[in-house]
Amino acid sequence: MGSKTFFFPAPVPAERADLLRIHSAEHVDRIAATAGRPFDSLDPDTSTSPRSYEAACLAAGAVVEATRQVCGGGSGNAFALVRPPGHHAERGWTKGFCLFNNVAVAAAYALEELGLQRVLIVDWDLHHGNGTQNSFYQSDRVLYFSTHMFPYFPGSGTLAEQGAGRGEGYNLNVPLSGGMNDAAYAAIFNQILVPVARQFEPELIMVSAGYDIYHGDPLGTMAVTEAGFAYLTRVVKDLVNEMCDGRLVLTLEGGYSFQGLRDGVLASLGELSGEALLPGLESRISPLVEARFGASGNLSSDSLAAIRRAYAPRWHI
Repeated sequence: MGSKTFFFPAPVPAERADLLRIHSAEHVDRIAATAGRPFDSLDPDTSTSPRSYEAACLAAGAVVEATRQVCGGGSGNAFALVRPPGHHAERGWTKGFCLFNNVAVAAAYALEELGLQRVLIVDWDLHHGNGTQNSFYQSDRVLYFSTHMFPYFPGSGTLAEQGAGRGEGYNLNVPLSGGMNDAAYAAIFNQILVPVARQFEPELIMVSAGYDIYHGDPLGTMAVTEAGFAYLTRVVKDLVNEMCDGRLVLTLEGGYSFQGLRDGVLASLGELSGEALLPGLESRISPLVEARFGASGNLSSDSLAAIRRAYAPRWHI
């Protein structure tokens, strides 16, 4: 199945060896044991149905395959539109609707199987990706950058959580209060993410793309519009074109408004493909482009300065 712009490879489940780079054998076995069962409650937020294990293996496998395609030249970029999401899943337990940590599994695959040395993971979901952070907390080969609402589920993601051992300084959290709009996110990406990424020099950028920062999402209070999602995607696409030979993989995380998911994903796909998939969107993106280093929306200059100070010991921002 394909088109002039998009192609859709057949889904391939993740290999057990791929999952075990991030998860314990006990965890993988526990999820596998739910197959065929009508219902299992794995934690207060996460339950399974008869084919959840199959879906989770396909979700992780889709992100691995997207990474393989992009790094092998089979695709310019990729978006894995998967369920269940993954960034809350820890080494040994589920959390927040997540069974396997899809983006972490694929990043580890890129490092171990594809020979990459540095991977940048950008997480713009409403919720902090505790599982992704912990997967690479002691590594200097993966830079994890997260914008998220705080305090909020899962309770992690403070400025003080910056990595440990060789990974100290390679974990960047940007905790935010509710109500942040397109311009606020644009300021964070332009003034924090972009200079840090240029210093890190990744060979691949992966995005945990959560559309629950949409202004109408029922689980959050952020104020991002379709134009904001397009602009954030444009920023990371510009970075990969500058440093990574275009290697960019997005994977779907949260998003609980059907309209927000539809329009946000279309906005991102439009940027990835270079096609206008939402009519009239470019005119709404233009002010963000023109104000790259100007107004920071409803993010205060003091808040932006505090973020800079927190990471200044390691990064020039």
